[in-house]
This record gives sequence, structure tokens and C-alpha cells, in this order.
Amino acid sequence: MRNTFSEVLYQEASRNPDIYIVVADISPAGSMSKFSMQYPERFINVGVAEQSMIGICAGLALKGCRPFAYTIATFSLYRPFEMVRDDLCYQNLPVTVVGMGAGVIYSTLGGTHHTMEDIAIAGAIPNMQIVAPCDPAECTEATRWCAQQKNGPVYLRIGKAGEPDLTRGADPWVFGKLRYLRRGADVCILTYGVITKMAMALADRLAARGKSVSVVSVHTVKPLDCEGIIAALSGHRHVIVIEEHVPQGGLAPQTKQIAWDIHAECRLDTFTLQDHFIHNYGSHDDLLAAHGLSIAKIAQRIGLD
Repeated sequence: MRNTFSEVLYQEASRNPDIYIVVADISPAGSMSKFSMQYPERFINVGVAEQSMIGICAGLALKGCRPFAYTIATFSLYRPFEMVRDDLCYQNLPVTVVGMGAGVIYSTLGGTHHTMEDIAIAGAIPNMQIVAPCDPAECTEATRWCAQQKNGPVYLRIGKAGEPDLTRGADPWVFGKLRYLRRGADVCILTYGVITKMAMALADRLAARGKSVSVVSVHTVKPLDCEGIIAALSGHRHVIVIEEHVPQGGLAPQTKQIAWDIHAECRLDTFTLQDHFIHNYGSHDDLLAAHGLSIAKIAQRIGLD
């Protein structure tokens, strides 16, 4: 997904001289390196100065440019939070803050690199929009939209590398609308981001038990497609939410709130990261499992095993 983002942004920037890329201590590689060499006046590396990265992007946006602030997710949002809130969101500037390697993808680097609360933090700020693609193809659509939109600030939550293609044959990508990757009648799995791969695997296991399963990419986490959520809750007997985020402030509690408000009659199960810093060394899958996010644990809880 990281390489896809870089390539698509390079293409958009080649067409639009107003696009700038401001990075914080990220060594440019691939298309990002190509951009930095071909358009050096529009590529700025501030080093370990994330607050300056956001401030510079705000200044560029005030001059009519379309800047992207790009670094590892914890450092693109947490460290410069005041600047994101005051410089970007308060002034409603069209700046894309890119959080690369979000969730617990940087599993072996410890809690400083685990972005477990970003949806809650970004979503709490007025004017902030949040887009979290599930695979490289969705990342392509999301990056193009970010490069062209003028609504205001965006937090673009992306993975790192190796994500499979999950959206071939799916409904078209539309900002602000749920996207059905599969359509079924019995169970609906709502998810977003890299963990969608787990949702698809769970759908396969449910289908093997004779269930008709929908899988939905909630790629636009804010503004949330509430009407789409209501339709999913109303149109399936069982709804499951899977997200790589803490229990507070993400898709799971918002879905529960909507279900309560409409008196939904379906069964609703939610699976999130735990509300804990887990000191566990291992792969991405190892850390997800330590948080309780694995096919085996989800299947057991919903009665498949």
C-alpha cells in the first residue's frame, strides 16, 4: 500500500504543480524518490520535526497548494496534534495527513510505533475527514480523491506493504459511502483498513458453514455513512465489526450507537484491539492475536468452533 500511495501521488503531482509532499524523517524510495529528484522544489524533508511538517503544510495550503504530510502514523498525528488541530482543522485547510503503517503493523518496534487510537483522536477534531483503504486498489482511489478534494483536512490511514487485492469486482469506490466487497443475506462484516484481510477469511469460514455473507469496506470512517450502517443492520440477522483500533472512538462503538438508536434487532458482535498496551514482541499477526484479533478467537466467540 505504501508503494501504491507513492506511485499514485507521483502521478497526481506530475499533473498538478500545486501538490507538495512534506515528510518527516522518511527516506524517499521508489516513486517518492523519483518525485524528490524530479520536483525537488516540491519535496520537503523536515527531519524529526513533525510539528514543522504540519505548519509548513498549513502555510502551503493558505497559498492555494495541495500539500501532503507524510510519515509513520504515530508521528504524523500524535506528536504534532496541536498543529493538526489548530493549523489544519480549525482553519479547515485541504491538507492530507498520511499515517503510514497504522494500527499495530510496526509490531516489533513497540508502543511508540503502534497507532491504536488514531481514529478516535482524528475523528474527535471538527472538520477532519478520515479515509482508511483496505488494499492497494482502494489506496489508489483514496489517494486520487485526496489529491483533488477541497473539502478540508484529511487523515489518510494506510498500511505498509504486502496487502492482498481484496476489491476486484467490488462496488465502485465513493467517498463517504460503504463499499460492498461481497453481498450476502445472513451475516454482514463491517471493517476497514489492512485487517479487512481477516474479515474476508472469516467470511470464507462462515460461507463454508452455509452462511450467506456480506463484507463491507467502511473506507470512509468520517464522515461515516450512517444510512449505509443502518441498512446493513436492518438487512442482516448478524452483524460483525472487526477493526484494528482500541474499543473507544472507532467504528465498533459508532455502530453500537446506531444500532441502539434504531432499535436494531440483529445480533451485533464487535472485535477490536484491547484497551491495553500489550508488551508482546512478534509479527503483525502475533500482536493482533495477543489483542484477541485472530480468526480462531473470533470464530470461537461467534460460535463457529
